[in-house]
Amino acid sequence: MSDPTNDYAYLAHNWAAVRERVDAACRAAGREPGEVSILPVSKTFGPEVVRAAMALGLHRFGENKVQEIRSKSEALAGESIEWVVIGHLQTNKAKEVARLASEVQSLDRLELADALQRRLEIEDRSLDVLIEVKTSPEDSKHGLPADQLSSFLHALRGYDRLRVRGLMTLAVQSDDAEAVRACFRQLRHLRDAGQDQGHDLARLSMGMSGDFPLAIAEGATEIRVGTAIFGVRQIPKTYGTELNN
Repeated sequence: MSDPTNDYAYLAHNWAAVRERVDAACRAAGREPGEVSILPVSKTFGPEVVRAAMALGLHRFGENKVQEIRSKSEALAGESIEWVVIGHLQTNKAKEVARLASEVQSLDRLELADALQRRLEIEDRSLDVLIEVKTSPEDSKHGLPADQLSSFLHALRGYDRLRVRGLMTLAVQSDDAEAVRACFRQLRHLRDAGQDQGHDLARLSMGMSGDFPLAIAEGATEIRVGTAIFGVRQIPKTYGTELNN
């Protein structure tokens, strides 16, 4: 049986359903639907799925692993695609990120900022970045401790190749809606405090397939959606478990 994930009609139906849900969540929160953008997360899906999604007019895709960006970039050479790194990033991947990515949403330490700055200088490029802040108590979640954000933002002013655009977070995985909302609310408060200090932090990337209505209620400007668009993920042989950031 053919794989439905690279079928235009399958993706078109899912995309329309997600857009409808986002618009409804915006209206419920007293916001305009156009205030919230959707980042399709194509991690673990092959280039044929990305190509099918591009037929819907999508050209910006979130990926966890730099190896996947490299492989898909090669398979989709010549296409106009913006790759967004949303996964935890090791410094030894800075070279490829500086060459291939249009944005990193998981900047969380100066060591990584240093590595990206050096490689971007070599590539003569600049890169949009969001600072990932840890708002969940779970050990599995990455991100800058919230109490270090102010000093981190100040330090990043010295990195002319990194364009700080806002903040990103992953909420706690819980059935308690208030606990999830608290993570998103904290990020919004941190953004507001940063702006009061003179930082331009227009964007809040928060919320995924399972919790984005709560994120929208708390002020998200972008949500990251994979499963609701592409379906349940399966690890393709091309991107096996040996791949790490």
